[in-house]
This record gives sequence, C-alpha cells and structure tokens, in this order.
Amino acid sequence: MSSNKKYWKSVEELNENSSIVETLRNNEFVEAIPTDEFLSDKDSLSSSSTTRRDFLKYVGFSTAAASLAACEGPVHKSIPYVLQPEQIIPGVADYFATSMFDGFDFANLLVKTREGRPIKIENNTIAGAKFAANARVHASVLSLYDSLRLKVTKVAQKEATWVEADLKIKASLAEAKSKGGQVVLLTNTLASPSTEKLIAEFISQNPTAKHVVYDAVSESAALDAFEAVYGERALVDYDFSKANTIVSIGADFLGDWQGGGFDSGYAQGRIPQKGKMSKHIQFEANMTLSGAAADKRVPMKIADQKLALVKIYNIVTGASVGLGKVANEDEVVKAAQQLKDAGSKGLLVSGVQDKNAQLLVLAINQALTSEAFSTAGTRQIRKGSDAKVAQLLADINAGSVHTLIMSGVNPVYTLANGKAFAEGLKKVKLSVAFSLKEDETASLTNIAIPSTHYLESWNDLMLTKGTYSLVQPTIRPLFSSKQFQEGLLSWNGNSTAYYDYIKANSAAYLNGLTWNKAVHDGVVAGVASTATGGSADFSAAASVLAQSKPLANFELVLYTKTGLGDGQQANNPWLQEFPDPITRVSWDNYLTVSKADAEKLGLENEIVANGGLNGSYATVKVGDATITAPVIIQPGQAVGTIGLALGYGKKAALKEEMQVGVNAYALYNNFNNVQSATLTKADGEHEFACVQSQKTLMGRGDIIKETTLTVFTAKFDEPEVWNPSPMVSLDHKEVKATSVDLWESFDRSVGHHFNLSIDLNACTGCGACVIACHAENNVPVVGKSEVRRSRDMHWLRIDRYYSSEETFAGDNKKKKEFDGLFGEKGSLGGFGEMENPGDNPQVVFQPVMCQHCNHAPCETVCPVAATSHGRQGQNQMAYNRCVGTRYCANNCPYKVRRFNWFLYNNNDEFDFHMNNDLGRMVINPDVNVRSRGVMEKCSMCIQMTQKTILTAKREGREVAVDEFQTACSAACSSGAMVFGDVNNKESKVAKLAEDNRMYHLLESVGTKPNVFYHVKVRNT
Repeated sequence: MSSNKKYWKSVEELNENSSIVETLRNNEFVEAIPTDEFLSDKDSLSSSSTTRRDFLKYVGFSTAAASLAACEGPVHKSIPYVLQPEQIIPGVADYFATSMFDGFDFANLLVKTREGRPIKIENNTIAGAKFAANARVHASVLSLYDSLRLKVTKVAQKEATWVEADLKIKASLAEAKSKGGQVVLLTNTLASPSTEKLIAEFISQNPTAKHVVYDAVSESAALDAFEAVYGERALVDYDFSKANTIVSIGADFLGDWQGGGFDSGYAQGRIPQKGKMSKHIQFEANMTLSGAAADKRVPMKIADQKLALVKIYNIVTGASVGLGKVANEDEVVKAAQQLKDAGSKGLLVSGVQDKNAQLLVLAINQALTSEAFSTAGTRQIRKGSDAKVAQLLADINAGSVHTLIMSGVNPVYTLANGKAFAEGLKKVKLSVAFSLKEDETASLTNIAIPSTHYLESWNDLMLTKGTYSLVQPTIRPLFSSKQFQEGLLSWNGNSTAYYDYIKANSAAYLNGLTWNKAVHDGVVAGVASTATGGSADFSAAASVLAQSKPLANFELVLYTKTGLGDGQQANNPWLQEFPDPITRVSWDNYLTVSKADAEKLGLENEIVANGGLNGSYATVKVGDATITAPVIIQPGQAVGTIGLALGYGKKAALKEEMQVGVNAYALYNNFNNVQSATLTKADGEHEFACVQSQKTLMGRGDIIKETTLTVFTAKFDEPEVWNPSPMVSLDHKEVKATSVDLWESFDRSVGHHFNLSIDLNACTGCGACVIACHAENNVPVVGKSEVRRSRDMHWLRIDRYYSSEETFAGDNKKKKEFDGLFGEKGSLGGFGEMENPGDNPQVVFQPVMCQHCNHAPCETVCPVAATSHGRQGQNQMAYNRCVGTRYCANNCPYKVRRFNWFLYNNNDEFDFHMNNDLGRMVINPDVNVRSRGVMEKCSMCIQMTQKTILTAKREGREVAVDEFQTACSAACSSGAMVFGDVNNKESKVAKLAEDNRMYHLLESVGTKPNVFYHVKVRNT
C-alpha cells in the first residue's frame, strides 16, 4: 500500500496559487544562461565577473574556440551539441585522409579526430600514398593547438579585420598597377596546382607582379643541375629499394636531404634475404643518420668530397678529367669500382651544394643506367631559386618593390642577411605576411594575417609529378584566420570559395575517380611523364670541380636536425624534448667537433656527478658574423670540420622555455651549407640535456648482437655461431639460459598474445615512433632541467651505441682477450678505453620500451599490485593503485619505467601544452593523464589492441591478420617495428619470432620478454 503522505520543502509550496512555485515546478533552470552576452560581445566577455570555471560550466566545453571549431553541426556558439552531427559518435574516433606540406616536410596522412578534435597523425597506407610521416609531421598536430598562434589580423601592429586588410591590399595593388610599381608574391614552394593557377591568374591581372619561391633550406644547386639537363625544375625521386650498391657523397638521405622520405625504400634492401642485402658506403663530414646506417663510413671534408665525385665520375664513365691526389683515395676507388660493377643496380647520391657536383651525380647515374634513378615522377617539393631571392633582396633595398605579399616564409629569421631584409621592408609601400605566428617577419610587416593550419585548410598538392593529393580540413579554423589562397581569390575578383575552385580544377588530375572518392582516399595515383633531354657538358663540370681547393680554415657544415628541421615548429615542446638520434641531446643546438680538433683547442665534454653532460663554449666566425655556442665532441666528425644545426635561436612568438640554441641561419651565406670558419674556445661551461651518457656498447654483446653478411650467409643454419644464446650452469652442465626458470609458465596459446618485433637492420633512428607514442599516450613534456636530471618521461627511447674499435666485433674481441686487471690486456684499463668511442665508430640504434616480460621482475616486487600481467601478454599498470615506491623501476633490468616526480598537467612550472586549455585539446581521451607520484611506462598501446578486438566483435568477424597495431609500429615507415598476435601463425610477427636472427634483450636474466629483436647484419 503506497503512502499518500504529502511532503513539502518550504511554506511557500503550501500556497497552491503561488507563481513562484509553478515556475520552479516547470523550469529546472529559471534564469536563462546568458550565452549571447558572453559570446557575441567581446567587451562584455572581457569585463564579465563570471569566473572561468562558471563560464566553462555554461558552455559545456573546456575550450570555447576549439570546441566551436570541433562542432561540425550548424551551431555558431560554443555550447553543447543541440543537433548532434550525424558523423560524430561520442567515444568513437573518426579518420580523415589528408596530406601535409609546409615547404619543408610533406606526407600523406590519416588524421584521427575525437569529438571533432584532431588528436593524432597516422600514415595513409592506401596505394599511391608513398610518403610517410616523420617525427615533425607527427608532432604537427600539437602545433595546431599552439596558444601563441596569431589569432587576429593586424594592421600596423593593431588588431583589425580581414575586410580592412583586404581593402588596403586591393588599394595597394591598384596603385602599383597604375604607377607601374613592382608587386612580389614571396612564398615557400607550394606544390599545389590550384594555388599555382591562382598565382598565374593574379600575375595576368597585375602585369608588374612576379612570384618568387624561397626555401629556407636551399636545394637550388640540385634544381639548377636537373633543370640544365632535363629542362624541368625538380628533384629526382630516387627508389633506394632498387639499388644493391649505394654510394653517398655527403647526402643524408635518411635525414632531410632533398626532403627525406627515402627510408622506406632503403630499408627494404637492408634486411638480408636469401643471402643478399644492399651495400651502403657513405662519405661525409658530420655524423648523420645515413652515416650511422652505412656499412662503410669515411669521414671526409667537403672539398675532398668534390674531388671524390670527380674520381668516381672518371672510373664509372671512363672519362679522364685531370685530378690530383684524393683524400682516402683507396676507399674512393674501391667504392667507385663497386658502383661500376653494380651497373643498373648501383646508385650515387650527393648532398654537395654545388651545381657542378650535382651535374656529375646525374652523369654517373646515367652511365650506370641506374634503376633507382628515374626522371619520371620527379619531386615537386623544392622549387626555390637562390638567384631570384638574392635579386628580390636587392630590389627591396633599392626601394623598387611597391607591394610585397609573403606566405609560408620568415626571411628575417632564415636569411643570413635577415637584418638587411628587415631594413628593406621599411622601403616597401605595403608589406603583407600570411603567417601562423607573429614571427620575426610578420611582426615587422604593415599587415599580418593569421594563416590557417593545414588541418584547418582545403588544398591540393602534387608532391611528385603525376600524383595528386588532397588536403581537407579536420576542424574548423580555431581563430580568425585566412588562407593565402582565399586572399588570391579576393584580389583576383573571384567570389568562388577555394573549396569550389579546387574541385573545379581537380578534373584534370582525378584519373577517372569521383571527387568524393578522391577526398576519401586522399591520394590519386597517376602516370608521370618522363623528363626528356639528358645531355649537358659533364666533362666541363668535372674539370671545374677538379679545381676545388680546401678551405683555409675550418669547414662549417650547416645541417637540419631530426627534431626541429628548418625551425618552423620551434614552439612545439614534443620536438624540443625529442633527443637527437646521434648526440642524444635535446633542447639545444651545438657545434660538433672531432676529438682531435677539440684537444687542439682545449674544448671539453664531461659527465658530472648527477649524470648530466657539460661542455665548453666556442666562438665560430664566418666573415663578419660570429656565434658562440656549446660544443659536443662528436665521434666520426671529419677532422677540420664543424657541424651546426639550423632551426634554433628563434625568439618571436615563442614561449621562454622554447627560446633555446643559436640562429645558425646567420652563417648561411649565399645559401651554401659549407662556410669557411674560424673556431676559438670561449669562456663558460654549458649544461646539456643529454639522455644517454654512456658512449659505447663496451662489449655488452647480449644487448646489441651483430654479424657480417658473409658469416650470416655461410652459417645461416647454424645461428649459434652468429646469434649465440647465453649459457648458464645447471647441475654442472652448460645449458641455455632461456631453458632455466624460477617460475612455472602459464599456457599462453589460447586467445591473443601480443609480441613486438624490432629489426636492427631496418631501424634508422628517425624517431617517428617516439613522437607517435607521445601523441597516442599523453606522454608529458618535462623541460630541459628535468631531462638533465634523468627525469625524461619518454615511454620509448632509441639508444645509440658507438664502437670503440673499428667494429663492434672488435669491441667483443678486445673484451674477450682481457687478461688480469692490469697491463696492456688488463680489464681495468681496457674497459676504460672501451668507453672512448673510436674516431670513426660504427653506430647502431636500438629502440627500447617496456619489454612486457612474461616473467616480469617489476610485478613480483610491487607491494600494492599496481603492476600485473595480462592474459594477452601486456604488462599492465593500475595507476590508481600505484603509491610510487619505485621498487619496480629498481628491479627492471631495461630501465624503461618513468616516475612522475611532479604533476606535469596544469602546472605553471611546466608551461608546455598541458598547461593551457588549447594545448590540452590534443589529449587522447582513451588514455588517462597520470598524476604526481605514480610510475608509468609503455602499455603496448592496450587501448589500441582492445579497440581492434571490440571493432571486430561489433562487426561480427575475426580480427584480420596483422590488423593489430601500436602507435610505434604504425608510425614506423622503415618496417623495423612489427606488432601483432603471435598466436596467429599467419601473422608477420609470428613468422618473425621463428626467424634465426631473433633474440631477446638480456636473455640471461630470464624475463622472457614479449618484445624481441633481430641481429644486425652488416654487408662488409
């Protein structure tokens, strides 16, 4: 029997005629939320006393601007979904195909979005999408949420609207047209058919206008040479997978040489198959990724590299250009002979910035009829002309430029004579900059217009001739930004939207596909025509090059680092904290010098008590310009040369923590990456943030296992010869360490069991996996001082090892021959010597993450059971249980666990992306953000593996073979990392687990990891 008793809360409720009672009954919220007042009136918003917390309660999102942009429905205010967009399902990720090109980096991509927010970059693997994301492209999603982006148009450094700016630009163009004043469009390489068509229409309407293409890091010498031979300004898209013998003269093709992106093809030939693998010989000054991967590396000055090119040209083509003695002549002749013997399977590449040198590259590859060298499908990603940029600078300073409109360039920062450009801007009647940031150039122009990020833009690209890529927005513009192309349309008097313009222009490139299909796929593969021609006076070029003389002083070799590239993303904390693959230093650029030169000049590096690396300062002088920078003593640096990375030393529109390093562009005279320089020691000592203090492998052969192709082939069926298993004593008999166990093993053959394979032959150390892991797993950035204290939070590190002898085999031999403690073969002195890498060491990279041991030592010592083992092989962390004893870290032989010393999220002491609402928009909601006092480490992307399982379950099917991925394996373009279910015998990882080259890290410890490696084989 129900009660009919009446309950009431106030006396007022007893009055049935009360209007207040009736209102309260019918309306949960009596007073309307004043969203109109907040969102439509800027002054009201800024003067409102409403707290930030209450405001965000009202609007229902964490960040007003970005949430509005993420809302794809017809909602114009930042409020919760009123009409939820059909394509957005909360909790389910959407993927959009797009492409990226910023004038330096380029890739074909899939963009992962959650509730309309782009949060992760993935590689587009559809046929025709040949360019994978490097570390910088993976990090570019964070640059979208840069809180220091230029947000509104500025006219004369004051906030304005696009309409005001547009009217001023149109007026200036009209005045220039009537008075015959020069109009210049200064852009980076665009590689966009639609944009180039727009520019052509603009020039036809403005007869005094011209288009100047400027690449901050020039490839003009190679462009000039190719144009002279084939009549087309482009670069060869080399296919390294078709080369059996590769000779590189100063070309870091695994780095940023001619745009990079060659690592996938290169790695295909580096994995030994049927007793064969490609041979790679590298001549270079700086130690590079390519030099580190080479079978034979020869340190060589640039002047000597030019002579070596002539020598190789003579041998391969049969020419007889007069030439004196060449440095390392035996090695040069040997490489040339091997190249000639390889014939069509040979390839020569060069990074020497000299037109004559690049002409010889074309001549040698023509003579070889190299299959890896093709004039079809040339790269369109570099078009800059040094001569035209120099002419523009002269015109500006002469006052003959009336209107200057810039997009995608920052010449005040990137030009060696940037100050002259800045002075010249004062003589230009109207200067305009489309820029993501109010950078060094935009801050000096009459009009600065916020440019859209590529993830906010429509565009088309032709990265290689015959391949058409589409760029589509994955979020609405976060700020009041305008695309450069929208400006061109306006100035051309064309009211068409740029989307419609691209769509209309795309018909010539779609190859029979529909527009929607092309947008869905992101790439349309076509047939590229072959560049015709192929003749030039190569002998004359060789004769000029043969006269090359060594520089009187040091050779300063300028290069771009894997992390920052040309410096466009200098405000990206993921990239700043990314350790350089070679030096393992983050948050800095520096002068690299050889040990011999360092000893002469009294330059030092030392590891101090807290494990940090300190180094001397040195002053480098080129002409009238001087720079003082810290010094890294770099094994393998050619004697008489110095290395210095471009892309650092920016100040404008950067947070203070990001303003690191020195601006090497100031020494980039005449766009030549080699300069004659003097070097002197300076006062002071620099503190580096270096994450790997150890210098060598020091004979620890169970960490890196290595052999030669000869031994590997001859003893393929006897892996114990070249891949020995560690032995232990059991009952006075030697048995394999892996056969002895302290624990009973579980049956792991039922269900999924995940393994990760890492091939040391394919790994180039590029670091794309490190940044992908950051993005997927919300890994925090801790800053330089914390990295120096060995508190970096990277879940995945790429260890770099040097040899102290000529080879790692020499290291092992030396260790085995130790006899006693003292004397010539004494272990005390011997191990000390092995800590000093050789003058030209061999190098190897080894990615290391949590090994997800089946017998994990971390699990047995955790007093609160915060870390445990899953049925699928993953070592799991329950963060809420963790009390931070760090016993697990002490007990881990691989040192892969990270302790949260501080709260890195929403903490002013760590003013990076996690300290502002906009930056936190990149956070992956599938992975929680860890707090202070807990341990964290690689989870083997458990959220990804579980999603794959649930997706298959929802679709009523089995998980496909090789469908499982982790962030690192999906990002690895070289194929070094393969992830999958080892219980599925058809999977790649199951087959790799049975390979003779397979071994586990520190097998003797008995941890039985679920990550395994493959012995490195060198073709020597």
